[in-house]
Amino acid sequence: MPSRTEPRPRKPLIFRPRDVAWLLRCLAVVAIMRIALNLLPYRRISRWIPTPVGAPANDDDVYRVAWGVAAVAKLVPHASCLTQALAGQYLLAKAGHPATIQIGVAREENGRVSAHAWLTHGDRIVLGGTSQKISSYTPLTDLGQGAR
Repeated sequence: MPSRTEPRPRKPLIFRPRDVAWLLRCLAVVAIMRIALNLLPYRRISRWIPTPVGAPANDDDVYRVAWGVAAVAKLVPHASCLTQALAGQYLLAKAGHPATIQIGVAREENGRVSAHAWLTHGDRIVLGGTSQKISSYTPLTDLGQGAR
């Protein structure tokens, strides 16, 4: 029996092949959006977001996009909140579901102003934090389904 000081062996993460494929797709989209934000104006990048056509998103679609983008964003250097929101918006739109990027600002305790982007689907926050975190930001703009 292991003592309290010995670390327990970790169980390996086991993903189904379709989960691995999904994570690789999310990684590609997050990386492309990250590079694009360094090289291109937002208006041009937003044209890449397809017009969603399809049935209303079910919870599984929204959860899958949120999980995939949040998981792989940790692997992409400097994958900002805007990078993640754009990637999530693109993936939801490809699945036929509209999503909106919102941008807000907040004054920090040291007096500096910080900006934040989050992705919503209907009245639900998909990426970018909890309602409590986002409530500290004053919304500036709603980028809708990409600027055309």
